[in-house]
Amino acid sequence: MTELADASPVFDALRQEDLFPIREVSRVTGVNPVTLRAWERRYGLIQPTRTDSGHRLYSATDIETVRSILAWIERGVAVSKVGKILARQDERNAPAESEDGARNNEWGEWQAHIAHAVAAFDAVQLERLYGQVFASYSLAVVFERIFMPLWQDLLLRRDAFGQTSEWLFLDSFLRARVLQRLQLAADGPGNVLLSAWPGHCHELELLVAGLLLAGEGEALRVLAYGQPMAELTLVCDKVQPPALVLFSNKPTDEAAKQLTRLALTLPCPLLLAGEAAELLQDELAGSPVACLGNEGSLMRRRLQQFLAGRLDS
Repeated sequence: MTELADASPVFDALRQEDLFPIREVSRVTGVNPVTLRAWERRYGLIQPTRTDSGHRLYSATDIETVRSILAWIERGVAVSKVGKILARQDERNAPAESEDGARNNEWGEWQAHIAHAVAAFDAVQLERLYGQVFASYSLAVVFERIFMPLWQDLLLRRDAFGQTSEWLFLDSFLRARVLQRLQLAADGPGNVLLSAWPGHCHELELLVAGLLLAGEGEALRVLAYGQPMAELTLVCDKVQPPALVLFSNKPTDEAAKQLTRLALTLPCPLLLAGEAAELLQDELAGSPVACLGNEGSLMRRRLQQFLAGRLDS
């Protein structure tokens, strides 16, 4: 697999050991130098090295951080909150990086193969790789460590010529496969409902969250993407689920108040999953809204504990 490692879009043909001046970073990312300096000084989002004369030099990792910042801003997250998101992501990734570097390299090689198939729009090869990855790893690793990071990377680059087509190709492929798996999951009375907060995530992110929450046969039903938030009370009144999980990757300033108001109208408990759950946890403490987090095994464990607690009470 190593001969394809350089094909991975993660580094965009940049070597990890290379350092780049601010004008080159601005050209590659589209962020002007004034903004890059403000993100450094005011928010501490990036920390470039300095030459003896004081000029800033950025690594490939710094460039990827800039792209991540742009992605969160595009989702509507205030730049002042992005640092907290990136810090949480680093906390989640650190144990895997320190304890299992070999596996990270392995996952990166799989990503390189998949990126190569996507760039060639080779559906047959992509299907073959998808099957091989699932035969080798758990569902959580397949999506959280291999496919979704690559999907996110292509999403960040879709303004470049050809990148939108590649992202759409992978997105369409994954949505179809995830829907297949969700349809095979248990679907009957007593299912937890999962719904997207409109405009707060992409459909694939919602579907993958459903897979991760369901795990091995947890009763869960994903509502159609585009489900109006104003009609969730109506749906829950008719379905009478044990809980409603709302998925959001966009923690807005008014989100905590909106969630609390929604929770008071529902005939069932309201739980929050996604990046918003990570960032709003303190604000929602003591409210009728429970936070599940954003990482697959954590979300599933908290959901199971919540449901078990309600059964015991």
